[in-house]
Order: sequence, then structure tokens, then C-alpha cells
Amino acid sequence: MRDGLPYLRPGMRVGLLGGSFDPPHAGHVHITREALRRFGLDRVLWLVSPGNPLKSRGPARLERRTAAARELMQHPQVDVSDFEARIGTRYTAETLRQLVKRHPGVRFVWLMGADNLAQIHRWKDWRQIFDTVPVGVVARPGDRISARMSPAARLYRHYRISGGASTVLGRAEAPAWCFVNVPMRDASSTAIRASGDWLTAE
Repeated sequence: MRDGLPYLRPGMRVGLLGGSFDPPHAGHVHITREALRRFGLDRVLWLVSPGNPLKSRGPARLERRTAAARELMQHPQVDVSDFEARIGTRYTAETLRQLVKRHPGVRFVWLMGADNLAQIHRWKDWRQIFDTVPVGVVARPGDRISARMSPAARLYRHYRISGGASTVLGRAEAPAWCFVNVPMRDASSTAIRASGDWLTAE
């Protein structure tokens, strides 16, 4: 692997699911499987971040989160990577710029739950995300209305691809985004940490 990534040939449609994965859970797996099918992707990369700049408390060790993600996400079309830590990026927009630069011809798609669409306008250089790669949004419990009414959804409303045409997203040119409703799994890293099943100190 180069920089913690598998070989990605030009023309491949590669979904990117970024996050702290603190811890990874069934909801991440569910989003990934649905994204592969609904957005016409060849592969998905889980990008385990060193930390979330929007959160004041640091996550568990990167090595622990990456190992847990690999143990959980067993799928031949999915890879788990610590790419951001290896190249030293902290923000999604910067990570995407590096990926596009290092892998010319690969058709990347940024993946996220509807909860992130609702607050992506708080991310650093968030418009660059939409302007760099297509964005695939998967509905999660309780966030459908707030996501569809979010500043990002309103600003990019003319670039939205209908859910019925979702499989074209992997071939679309940015800016383009698609919101799909899928059978939902009510799981969250926050709830798992609160239950004591995942100790960030380890």
C-alpha cells in the first residue's frame, strides 16, 4: 500500500467514509454496504482520522481504532486506512485535495450520514469538499429533515441528484450530491462510549 492506501486504478469509483471511528460500529458497516450498492461504487475506503477538530476530547489511540475497524469491517470491497495520519492532514477538504492529487483519474465520492450533512457548514473549507468530489449522503435516524434543510443542502440544491438516480453519483462531476433513504440502524459511537463498552483511555 502507498500511504496506507491500496492500489486504486484510474476510472475506479471509490467511496470515502471518514471519521474518528471511536469506536467503529454496525452503523458504519450499514452505511458502507448501502453506499456500495446505491452509489455504484467499486470500493470504499474507511479513513480513520487522527482526531476530530470539532470535538474537544481526543479519541482512543489511532492504532486501536484502526485495528477495531479492520476487525469489524470484513468486506472484499472495503479497506481501512490511516491515510490522514500518514500524510499529516487534519481537515477533510485538505485530505481530499491530497487524494485527488495522488490518484489522478480515480473517481472519489465523499460519504457521510445525514447527521453530518446537517452540520457540515461548520467544517473548515466545507465548500471545497462539495466542489472537489461528489457527495453521497445516507439517511440516519432523526436527521433527515435537518439535513435536507441544512445550509449545505440549500446552497447546493441545484446540484442534487435524485435518490432514484443514485447509481450515477460515482460517475458524476463535482459539485454533485445525492441523498438516499435506506433501512436505518440506530447506532452511534457516542452511545457506545457512554455505555462503557469502549474506554477511550485504552
